Amino acid sequence: MTHGPGPSEYKDIFVFLAAAGVLVPLFSRLKISPVLGFLAAGVLLGPDGLGRLAGTFEWIDILTISDRTQIEVLAELGVVFLMFTIGLELSWERLKSMRRLVFGMGMAQILVCAVLLAGLFYVMGRGVGGSMVLGLALALSSTAVVMPVMAERGRLSSTAGRSTFSVLLAQDLAVAPILIMVAVLGSGVGDDGLSPAAIGQAVASLLPSVIGVGLLVLLGRIGLRPMFRSVARTRNTEMFLATCLFVVLGTVFLAQVTGLSPAVGALVAGLLIAETEFRREVEVTIEPFKGLLLGVFFVSVGVGLDLDAVAVAPVTILSIAALLIVIKAGAIFAVARAFKIPRGAALETALVLGPAGEFAFVILNEAIGHGVVGADFAQGVLLSATISLFAVPVLAALAPRIDKRILPQVELTDAPTTDLEDGDHDAPQVIIVGYGRVGQLVGDLLADHNKELLAVDADAAQVSSARKAGVPVWYGDAARPDLLHKLGLAGAEAAIVTMDAPAKVDDVCRTIRQLRSDIILVARARDERHAARLYKLGVTDAVPETTEASLQLAENALVDLGIPMGLVLASIHQKREDFRKTFQAAMPEGRKRPTRALRGRLGTPPGS
Repeated sequence: MTHGPGPSEYKDIFVFLAAAGVLVPLFSRLKISPVLGFLAAGVLLGPDGLGRLAGTFEWIDILTISDRTQIEVLAELGVVFLMFTIGLELSWERLKSMRRLVFGMGMAQILVCAVLLAGLFYVMGRGVGGSMVLGLALALSSTAVVMPVMAERGRLSSTAGRSTFSVLLAQDLAVAPILIMVAVLGSGVGDDGLSPAAIGQAVASLLPSVIGVGLLVLLGRIGLRPMFRSVARTRNTEMFLATCLFVVLGTVFLAQVTGLSPAVGALVAGLLIAETEFRREVEVTIEPFKGLLLGVFFVSVGVGLDLDAVAVAPVTILSIAALLIVIKAGAIFAVARAFKIPRGAALETALVLGPAGEFAFVILNEAIGHGVVGADFAQGVLLSATISLFAVPVLAALAPRIDKRILPQVELTDAPTTDLEDGDHDAPQVIIVGYGRVGQLVGDLLADHNKELLAVDADAAQVSSARKAGVPVWYGDAARPDLLHKLGLAGAEAAIVTMDAPAKVDDVCRTIRQLRSDIILVARARDERHAARLYKLGVTDAVPETTEASLQLAENALVDLGIPMGLVLASIHQKREDFRKTFQAAMPEGRKRPTRALRGRLGTPPGS
C-alpha cells in the first residue's frame, strides 16, 4: 500500500516557509530589506551554506535546501505573478501614454548598455556574436527584484519609480526578440553574414510569438469579462480565487506553447483584466500569491550562488559585477538625462537598474545551448550577475544619500497620471459602498454638486450596468482593507455606505473606521437599533430607513393639511436632530459631529 510522497518531497518547501516566517521578519526588524532577507536566506540555507555541514550533522539536512529544482517552478511563477500584477496596474491607453519612455528611453537604454558591454567583452577576446549576446543579456535588469524594492520604499509613484518601470517594461518586451537573435546567431551566421535560411528561420521563429499575443488578446477580449462576471454572481470567494489562478496559469501555458515568454504573456493578461470592472478585486486576490512566490524566487537566487566558484576567483568575479553596475548605471544615467529626467530621479533609476536581471540566465543558457557563448565563460559571467542582484536593495537605499536633491513629486509628462500602487487617478472625494437604488441617487446628487466620486459594489450585474453609463464603479468586497486601499480611501474625504444588509454595513464601517479615524463616514441603517449600533462603531452619521420614511410621511401630510412649508421643514429638521441625539447617546464622545459640521466639511452650505 502506497502512502504518497515521503517527507523529503516537501522538505525544501518547508524550509522556505520556515525562512519566510523566521529569518525574513528578523531582517525586517533590523530594518533590512525583505528582498535582501530572502536572498541571504537562500545563501544561508543552500548547499554552500549550512548544507556544507549536512554530511557531518545529519539533522542539519532537515534545515537546508538541497535541491534547487524543487522550488524553481514556484520561483518562475513568482515572476509571472509579478508581471501579471504589473499588467493590472496598466491599460492599453496608459501604455500608449508611456510610449516615449518605454519605446524611447527604454529601448535606448538597452542599445547603449548592450553596445558598451559588448565592446568590453570583445576587448576581452570574445567573438562578435558572443559579445553581442553577452551585452544584450547583461543590459537587462531584474523586474522581480527592482519592483518589490521600489514598492517597499514607496517609490513607485515617484518620477524615479515611473521611469524605472518604463525601462523595465521595455526590457521585458525585448526578451523574445533577443532569444530569436540568439537562435539565429547559433545557426545561420557564417563568413558572409546571415544566410537566407537564417533570415527565414528568424521570421518563422517570430511568427508563433505574434500568433500567441494575438490569441491572448482575442481570448481576453472575448472571454475574460463574461467569465469573471459569471463567477462573481456566485458570491463565492473560493471560486473567484480559483478563476484568478486559472487565468494566470492558463496564460503561462498558452505563452509557452506559442513560444512567448511566460512573463510577457502574463503582462498581456493583466493588461486585459485592467480594462474590466474586476481589476481591483483580482489584484487584491492575487497579491498574497505574488508576494510569497516572489520570496521563493529570491531564495532560489540565493541558493544558486556558488560560493565555491566565487572562492576560486573572488577578485575577478566581484570586479566583473562591480564593473557591470558602473557601466550600466553610467549609461542609464546619461540616457535618462537625455530624456529630461531630473538629475536625482535619473541617478536613482540608474543605480537600481545597474545590476543584471533574471533574464540574463535565460538568454545565456540559450546561448550556451546554441554554442554562441562558451559554457565556462558564461557561467562565470552569470555568477557575477547573481552577485550584482544582491546589490539592488543596497543601491536603492544609497540613492537618496548620494544625491540629496531627489524630487519625488516631480511628474513626467509621458508618465501615467496614476499612482502605480494606489489607483487609477487622484483619490476620489467620496467613496460610495453599494451602488444600488440608494447608492445611485446619492451618486447623482454628489455629481450635481461636482464631487469626485468612486463606487464599489459586490453585484457584478449592477457594476456592469453602471460602468456602461460611465460611472466609475468597481467590483469587490469593500470589507477588505486591501481593496479600500486600492480604491484610494487614504485620500478620500468621505465614505457613504448604502448597502441594505445590516451585518455587511457593520463590517464595512468597522473596516473603514479602522483604516481612517478622521474620514466622514455616513451609513444607511435598517432601523433605530441598527443606527445606534453604527454610532458605536464610530460612524459620523447613520440614517435609519424607518425614521426617514416616517419623517417623509409626516412632512407630506402636514403640507397637505395646509401647514406652511417653512414651519413643516423646521419641525422635521428639529425632529431629525432629536432622533440623531438619541442614536448618538452610545457613540464615543470624541466621534460625535454635528450635522452642520458634517455639511461644512463636504462643502455644502449649512441649511441647504
